[in-house]
Amino acid sequence: MAYTDFIAAIDLGTSQMVGMVGTKNEEGILSIIAYEVENSATCIRRGCVYNVEETANKIKRLIRKLENKLGDTQINKVYVGVGGQSIRSIEHSVPKVLGADGVVTEEVLDALYQECMNYHPDMLDVLAITSPIYFLDDKQEVNPKGIPCNRIEAHYQLIVGRPSLKRHIINSISERAKIEIADILVSPLALADVVLTKDEKELGCALIGFGAGVTSLSVFKNGKLASLSVIPFGGNLITKDITNLHLVEAEAERVKLAYGCAVMDKDNDQPISVNSADGMGLREIKLSELNNVIEARMKEILENVYARLEDTGLMGSLAAGVIITGGAAALKGLPEVISSQLKMEVRYSSIRKGVVQNGEIVVTNPSYATAIGLLMKGTKNCALYIPPKPEQKEEPLESVLIEEEVKATPEPEKKIKKQKKPSIFDRLKKNIDNMTGDLFDDEMN
Repeated sequence: MAYTDFIAAIDLGTSQMVGMVGTKNEEGILSIIAYEVENSATCIRRGCVYNVEETANKIKRLIRKLENKLGDTQINKVYVGVGGQSIRSIEHSVPKVLGADGVVTEEVLDALYQECMNYHPDMLDVLAITSPIYFLDDKQEVNPKGIPCNRIEAHYQLIVGRPSLKRHIINSISERAKIEIADILVSPLALADVVLTKDEKELGCALIGFGAGVTSLSVFKNGKLASLSVIPFGGNLITKDITNLHLVEAEAERVKLAYGCAVMDKDNDQPISVNSADGMGLREIKLSELNNVIEARMKEILENVYARLEDTGLMGSLAAGVIITGGAAALKGLPEVISSQLKMEVRYSSIRKGVVQNGEIVVTNPSYATAIGLLMKGTKNCALYIPPKPEQKEEPLESVLIEEEVKATPEPEKKIKKQKKPSIFDRLKKNIDNMTGDLFDDEMN
């Protein structure tokens, strides 16, 4: 089946990049058409592209995999998710004096937004602008349109990052891989839109994404983003710490996922079998020794999360609690550790009902959650448009048959004009003419 209208997105993760293609119906519900994964450990570090050539090769390979599932259709453009270590939110206020007879109109709100769009922080790129909080004569109003006031002030949360973050994405995908970028989206915001309910954002909650290279923290209150920050520590650091137990990195990752726990049990000295470094056999290490390493690094990551959360000033007002997601969130005992420290309810994230119409495997796997969020934010058709070939106009059957008959009929031969036999009067007239001619000839002679 060939598709002519779909959305395509790529989530650039530290351990893997996920490509996904889907369609949206009139109600905005997604149907997943195709998804593929490509290892990105050699080209993306802490959520940032650092090897543009290798990233371009990986992207091209990922696009080919997706196109193989799309029949005769090609991908023309993609939405790209970014969530690198330099991303954070900053507050920016835009005031406007309306005067004594002023009233907030749609034009006033548009003017405030345009002024915010023109703001460029030093040494930073603005990646997104979230919905603002309005203050009319220093009084907060949720829906200010139509309300009289002397002065209005809009408080925006700008999502910013280093210029190199965006530049390297364009360099690798658009310039080298020759794939058009529909838009660069902020991954933590896209993720929040598909895993958090409207009520959770209204009551206040914290979404913590434990990735391989970074840990993101998004805080919501009164239905709006209050803060976004990215901590440059992730699950890969835990894996590298485990290699100090004389394990290769691949084996350290396997042991972490199979036996790892966020809290060490000192009384549990159970031995576990691991592959030896030479690959020729097995050896044993103590479970308590493994979890001691994991707990130390996870404690450092969580302390950074707690500090960022405390800086928001909303620690005691997040009634919907903490939601955790990401590959590193799979560590046993992690929800209990966070809940004990923050005195809040902690749960694992899941894609909200009504977001995806089909694709149960994708919905239940947290590795694909951000890619789903990117698809939900997409609005442009990402399929390559191939103009249809002009159709040959068919002649009526009657006309064709007549033409064929004409071609089959041989040309008529030229008829030789049959001379008419002269009558007796013609012969007599001819003889008289001859005699008269002879007489004239004799006289002349």
